[in-house]
Amino acid sequence: MSAPIHIVGAGLAGCEAAWQLAKRGHKVVLHEMRPTRMTPAHAGGGLAELVCSNSLRADDIASAVGLLHAEMRQADSLVLAAADATRVPAGGALAVDRQGFSQAIEARLLARPELTLVREELAGWPPEAWGDCIIASGPLTSDSLAQAIARRTGQAHLHFFDAIAPIVTRDSVDFSKAWFQSRYDKGAGQDYINCPLSRDEYETFVAALVAADTAPFREWEKDTPYFEGCLPIEVMAARGPRTLAFGPMKPVGLDNPNGPRPYAVVQLRQDNAQATLFNMVGFQTKLKHGEQLRLFRTIPGLEGAEFVRLGGLHRNTFLNSPRLLDPLLRLKAEPRLRFAGQITGCEGYVESAAIGLLAGRFLAAERAGVAPQPPPPSTAMGALLAHITGLALAETFQPMNVNFGLFPPLPTPPGKRKPPGGKARKEAYAARAQADFAPWLTAFPEASR
Repeated sequence: MSAPIHIVGAGLAGCEAAWQLAKRGHKVVLHEMRPTRMTPAHAGGGLAELVCSNSLRADDIASAVGLLHAEMRQADSLVLAAADATRVPAGGALAVDRQGFSQAIEARLLARPELTLVREELAGWPPEAWGDCIIASGPLTSDSLAQAIARRTGQAHLHFFDAIAPIVTRDSVDFSKAWFQSRYDKGAGQDYINCPLSRDEYETFVAALVAADTAPFREWEKDTPYFEGCLPIEVMAARGPRTLAFGPMKPVGLDNPNGPRPYAVVQLRQDNAQATLFNMVGFQTKLKHGEQLRLFRTIPGLEGAEFVRLGGLHRNTFLNSPRLLDPLLRLKAEPRLRFAGQITGCEGYVESAAIGLLAGRFLAAERAGVAPQPPPPSTAMGALLAHITGLALAETFQPMNVNFGLFPPLPTPPGKRKPPGGKARKEAYAARAQADFAPWLTAFPEASR
């Protein structure tokens, strides 16, 4: 009997890697420090707990992340199966009931006889006696493990800040001012609550937002940058008075049944299956809690809002993966160890789970005596993997969401001067990826039961 495989961290990446290994009959020990040792952002000890948005973003295959969804479904992703089973209305996005999502993943994993869950913190480097190990400790890696990784790799850790948006109860929204509608009536057309602002209300709100007090940084946090894809709302507002009106508060694709067309809109997206909780889209923030309550209750429709969670800020940790990891996610200096998830420098729930899926499949193939190959770079998984393990410049490496800019350029069609553009370009990327993904997928040994 082969030695068990140890996986550190039971977030999306760790759970996905564990699933890919356990369903192929490999013994897995999954280590999770929560709830014995909590993080600044998690609320409990559930596996694969979502700490920021409840959205896995666009589900359209003509978007890069939607294409990644499709590839993961084809690869029997536990995370995508749980997301589909706990889906809540969100227009064209794949959003989930947070609690149901975590419970679905935990139930399916713990039902596998090959898996053992250990609730303890790994406070140092994984011992050599463990043999094969996947470190999927995430962006909130504990200080002791982070320090051990830094010492062992000789690399100073890189950090950036990630922010969390507030959540309000549906019953506390004033629907004499707010209304249900998706932009351009996508999805069911009723998936978002919209709170309208006139130009005067918007300008007053932005001025107050920029002037509001924010939570102070600790000394060790002062040189940590933000991730551009998840900026605090007040940081966006400080970039210019109309930044929000062209960003998360843009009113396009919406009509106000309660009054005149709004100058700006605050959208709230369903956060649980019961549709009792809604999160403020794009309103991740580091404002002090008292300032959040004072300021966000000036938004029309939210004057009496009940906030079940206020916004917050936490530091993310990631490796300089182009320098440290090989194309199969192994640590170059110690190949028995793989890294997976956001600690590798991918950004986003789906990307994190996809890298966990790959780490699990690569190790399963090796255990089965098959030499694993990375997915083609023309696929969403392959493009993301290639970026974090080699194509990105190590000197300037920063976390990245999957996007078509990571894919190899499309060829110019016969008789044309250039490749297709716009929607046709995205569809061409998706068609090529799907054609290239299927042969790669069949090269892996499948589940034993």
